[in-house]
Amino acid sequence: MTTAALLPQDAALVDGVLARQRRALAKTITLIESSRADHQQRAQAVLEQLMPRSGKSIRIGISGVPGVGKSTFIEALGMDLIAKGHRVAVLAVDPSSSLTGGSILGDKTRMELLAQREEAFIRPSPASGALGGVAHKTREALLVCEAAGFDIIIVETVGVGQSETAVSGMTDVFLVLQLPNAGDDLQGIKKGILELADIVVYNKADIDALAVELACSQMRSALHMLRPVSKHWTVPVLMTSATHRKGLDLVWQTIEDHRRSMHENGLFEAKRRRQALAWMWALIEIGLEQQFRQHPLVKAELATAIERVTAASITPTAAAAYLLGCLQK
Repeated sequence: MTTAALLPQDAALVDGVLARQRRALAKTITLIESSRADHQQRAQAVLEQLMPRSGKSIRIGISGVPGVGKSTFIEALGMDLIAKGHRVAVLAVDPSSSLTGGSILGDKTRMELLAQREEAFIRPSPASGALGGVAHKTREALLVCEAAGFDIIIVETVGVGQSETAVSGMTDVFLVLQLPNAGDDLQGIKKGILELADIVVYNKADIDALAVELACSQMRSALHMLRPVSKHWTVPVLMTSATHRKGLDLVWQTIEDHRRSMHENGLFEAKRRRQALAWMWALIEIGLEQQFRQHPLVKAELATAIERVTAASITPTAAAAYLLGCLQK
């Protein structure tokens, strides 16, 4: 398996990324996110050169409902990590505008202090309908940031919908932010997101300390009802006030404890291998769907099939079987 030859302008991008040039990093991610076929070929050639320099960061996924304070929490945590000597990249996946396809929340504008630091890089990207609120190219962008020398990568997801779990498939530790007084914790478990959580954090603890204490206690009890992701790790429930920069040291210490436990029990590399294979299959499915929709006979028959299904003159099963059969003709 080979990729396209590296063009001179792309070789310059590779050199720039490895030299930790922010402009080259941003341009490389823009190339990766492009949907043009020629850009995709170039992007794969660039990624092939950068891959050997990736894989050494701590990958942190952060999710939670809108209003929980994800951006404030990430900025506060990021500033603390920079003070400890780290370089932090934030891949903030925004909801997409249905008109322009671009990001509409603008996470970068809500992390002004972090955005001004040379040791930080923030990249808002539109989710563009991708499952789990994670942009299709977030994984590749993560690798590029690692090659650029960022040793901590934070992926912030949209935080809406029951499919908000894809981030766990690309990160080492999955942190779920919660709000006190936000409803029954068992309802949260039914959404499925807490089943994948490695750490649960109640933010805005400064607003009502008693409510946060009660919520943490209820969550710990509720988590015991779930099958643990690993027998080597019990999901901790923490509390923070990102606005007042309280509780962040404990959060970071817990992230390090989780990483240490993964390494000591031989789970870290195995998890990353599973994630890489899962992403390969995901890309295969995306590619097959694109090929299906672009097939000449499918394009000719699709409108008729849709009309017949909506008119109940044919079952969806029969329509799907017919359209799939077009690929063999």
